[in-house]
Amino acid sequence: MAPDAPLEGPITMTRKGFGFFPVGEDQEDLIIPPEWAGHALSGDIVKVTPMGAYRDPSGRMPPRSAGKVVEIVSRQRETFVGTLIEENGLVFLQPDFKKMYVPIVISPSTPLGTIGTAPIGDKVLVKLVSWDADKDYPLGEIVEVIGKAGVHETEMRALALDQGFSSTFPPGVLAEAKRLEEHGRAMITDEVARVGADSPRRDFRSVPTCTIDPVDAKDFDDALSVRTLEGGTIEVGVHIADVSFFVKPGNALDTEARERATSVYLVDRTIPMLPHILSTDLCSLNPDQDRLAVSAVFTLDKDANIVNEWFGETVIHSDRRYTYEDAQKTLDEGQGDLHAELSTLLDLSKKIRARRAAKGAIEFDTAEVKVELDETGKPIAIRLKERKATNLLIEDFMLLANEAVAKHLSKLTKQGGAHLSSLYRVHDAPDTDRIENLANLLRIMGYHLQTSGAGNVTGAELNKLLEAVKGKPEEYLVKTATLRSMSKAVYTTRNIGHFGLAFDFYTHFTSPIRRYPDLIIHRLVKAHAGGDPITPQEMSEFDKLALHASEREVAAASAERDSIKMKQVEFLAEKVGQEFDAVISGVTERGLYVEEQTTHADGMIRIKDVGDDYFEYDEKHYQLVGKRTHKAYRLGDPIKVKLAAARIMEKELDFVPVV
Repeated sequence: MAPDAPLEGPITMTRKGFGFFPVGEDQEDLIIPPEWAGHALSGDIVKVTPMGAYRDPSGRMPPRSAGKVVEIVSRQRETFVGTLIEENGLVFLQPDFKKMYVPIVISPSTPLGTIGTAPIGDKVLVKLVSWDADKDYPLGEIVEVIGKAGVHETEMRALALDQGFSSTFPPGVLAEAKRLEEHGRAMITDEVARVGADSPRRDFRSVPTCTIDPVDAKDFDDALSVRTLEGGTIEVGVHIADVSFFVKPGNALDTEARERATSVYLVDRTIPMLPHILSTDLCSLNPDQDRLAVSAVFTLDKDANIVNEWFGETVIHSDRRYTYEDAQKTLDEGQGDLHAELSTLLDLSKKIRARRAAKGAIEFDTAEVKVELDETGKPIAIRLKERKATNLLIEDFMLLANEAVAKHLSKLTKQGGAHLSSLYRVHDAPDTDRIENLANLLRIMGYHLQTSGAGNVTGAELNKLLEAVKGKPEEYLVKTATLRSMSKAVYTTRNIGHFGLAFDFYTHFTSPIRRYPDLIIHRLVKAHAGGDPITPQEMSEFDKLALHASEREVAAASAERDSIKMKQVEFLAEKVGQEFDAVISGVTERGLYVEEQTTHADGMIRIKDVGDDYFEYDEKHYQLVGKRTHKAYRLGDPIKVKLAAARIMEKELDFVPVV
């Protein structure tokens, strides 16, 4: 009987060297034991041959279908960040990447001459050179010395570099940025002078306009204008920085922006997609300066219905830079700069939001963790960011613009034929198995999520759930679990709509300073309005670009999440031995995961520390139950805990229950 043909796809590895290979939606992943992993690393594209049942020699794991890696098609990553250690006369990299299950031997010929000597204990960036079949460990070369492990600056740079993001730009980009420093303002002046003559730009400089952003924002890529027209309709302009005026297809700025695909926001810094001359100056809609924009301009009736719309190039002049707090104060006090305009925008935004909610848009409104640092990078306070009415106001108009631009481009590309394409931001309906698991989990916690028999759920039912947990100790946990059950939003050229927002059409138009897909959308808007055409060659790259942008978005989110987690652990490290209120956020055979209620930091209570009893894992009911005492620890239960250990480099916390 001929052996099964190899299967090709991504492999996921664990710390212990076991791999898991997906074979189909309704089938259990193949397990790849370490001796059959063929030196594959987590995320690699591999070819796997099914090998029948695998039986764990220790007997701790039931038999399951297994496979063997017969070929590594492509490596998912070639660089790793970690700490240099020395053992038996050899220098190794101990990688930070938790799914890297072996250290990397540093080649004696590593090119350290150009970057200095890296002492043991330093954090470095290493490139994988080879991993011979007969070797236990891969070979790598140091390409960058980051600094001494444990130092704030080192660790923040390491988090970004580990995901492939660098705070430095290549020489070609720096050269173009330098030219823009010298000539960029004159380019804006010349472009503005053309308005009304041979330019397609509309002039909005006389229309009341403002930006509303976080207090610590460095770039302002969106502004709103508003004025009442004859007949009582209201014109609202959503004006977005015209990055495409400076970043042209194929230039060094464009090539680097495409590769980065996104800016990264760590707890203490932004690693921008574009050099600062663009992100915080020429393309930033700073107050009291003429700026170039690409705009979505809406004529709305008193109920915020769209009567008319226009998309194209503009020039604007922001009258005021508002923070969310300042704008909220102006609205609350009923006076101040642009009070009438802000009031009009707020009234319209509420109607836009109500209409979206009526269609089934999910109102997560999940608060973000904000870490406050001192001048040395030490965390001194952690809290949840407060979302004000002005936050929602901006969000409502950005969503309105993104949806309208997606519809506009979809209509135009269909009219233009099959060779025309666009980019969409899509969000598939949640996987039915995940929704059933969520419903079961919520049932244990005392909440009911109405689903169909097939595991389908509506946005309206999810909103009922989110409303029910408001103000409860488990609110953050339930919102997080619900978010994790959702599909991931991605970029694609094939539109399937956006489940979470209840939109049939959606794209990203409003942040080209920090997201490359938005820059592509701006170019498309301009091209369809008679500007520089998008070539068939460029459009043929859209699918590849969409996949790359989606992957880099995940990498950026991972770096951002890790930077917060590290500072949460560092903040609590000085509080070892103190007691905290927490909620049980996960239950496994290894113990309990808990979420501390003030900082929302996650930690673990190992099963041996749960209590003076033998605790068994009841998977069906998400609980640990004491065999003698019948004491139960259930998912969602509040629990008093004591912090036993904080490992900053590993970003891990250990707790024990307070009895």
